[in-house]
Formats: sequence, C-alpha cells, structure tokens
Amino acid sequence: MKKILVLTGAGISAESGIKTFRDADGLWEGHDVMEVASPFGWENDQELVLDFYNQRRRQLLQVNPNAAHIALAKLQEAYEVQIVTQNIDDLHERAGSMNVTHLHGELLKARSTFDEDLVMDWKKDINPGDFCEHNFQLRPHVVWFGEAVPMFHKAAEIAETADKVIVIGTSMQVYPAAGLIDFIPSHAPIYFIDPKPNISESKNIEIIKKTAVKGVPELVKKLLAEL
Repeated sequence: MKKILVLTGAGISAESGIKTFRDADGLWEGHDVMEVASPFGWENDQELVLDFYNQRRRQLLQVNPNAAHIALAKLQEAYEVQIVTQNIDDLHERAGSMNVTHLHGELLKARSTFDEDLVMDWKKDINPGDFCEHNFQLRPHVVWFGEAVPMFHKAAEIAETADKVIVIGTSMQVYPAAGLIDFIPSHAPIYFIDPKPNISESKNIEIIKKTAVKGVPELVKKLLAEL
C-alpha cells in the first residue's frame, strides 16, 4: 500500500471556523505571543496563559471537521495515510483519520508541570489549583515558543518513507516544521494546496490554487481514481 504524508497547518482548521488568533500586527488576541505561549509567559502569569488556552478549547468544542478533514479520512481506503499537523485541535481525529502526529501538542490534553510525560485527556477549563497526582499545577499540553518539539523525530521518520506528499494550510516556512521537507524522498510528488501559494511549481511540486475545502476533496478523488 502506497504511503501518503499529509502536512497540515492553521489554514485547514480556519475553514472550520477556528480562529488562527494571530492578527496582522503579530498579536494573539491582543497579547504578545511571549505572554501567552512561552515558558516566560507561564512563569510570569499562569492565570493569563490558562485563560487564553481555555478560550481556545471552548471554541474548538463548538466547531466540526470540514470537507477537507473528511476527504483525508476517506483517503485511508486505499493508502496508508500519515498526517503530521502543526495544529493543536482534534479535527483530523474527529473526521476519522487514524494516524495523526501533532507536532505542537494537543489542546484537549493537559500535562503535569512536574512530569512532562504525565499527560491526560482534558476537555474542560484548566484552572489554577488543578493539580496532577504529584500535586503540581497542570498546564496545556502544547509546545510553546522556546520549547523543544519532541514529535519532530517521529515526523521526520514518517517523511522519509512517503510515496506522495500533500501540504495543506501551511506555508512550510516556519521551523522546525519546515525542516520536514528535507526528509521527503526526491521522487515523491508534492501537492501544495493553497489559494495564495507562496512557492512556484517545479518538477515534483504541483500547486493547487484552491482552498482546503475545495482542493482537498478534488485531489483525494483524483488519487483514489488513479488506483
């Protein structure tokens, strides 16, 4: 069975109504990114950080997977599909995708500030005083700026074995995610779905100038028909 690597970013989730929350001036909901998504911000104001992610979590629970998420799940009928996402939502899983690697963590999980391997499912707010079994404060299970990306090694291994690659809703210019391109075999065709692509077509890159909800179902239909 052929292997397809799917790389997704904020663009695919935005079409489900999830706000990317980064404004044109670089602020996140009026906050500097370092205030709400960094170890420094956490040490400085835990309540602010928790509230920021609590709002994100509540919003996530009110939206649904879109046609792009659903089409990718259908692709599993004929291919071994591995999704590597920069998103912290669970829309791929809710749509039915079985193999999803989250580079930047998962919003519907919490983890201990004492033991980073102590992770639990968490769909409600995380409040000050919500402790792990070792009596340490819980934090969102997300990768903040300045922290290591522990799932990158797994993602790189997936990329090395890909027969085809689909890039959706991400410029693939922000590291470390952008570094995954270097692990993709030279023979693997890359389909880049974006209404305003920031790259040009080349020998192995096909650009599909469409939104995710239009471009992904069309590409999936084509890939399934090829078999």
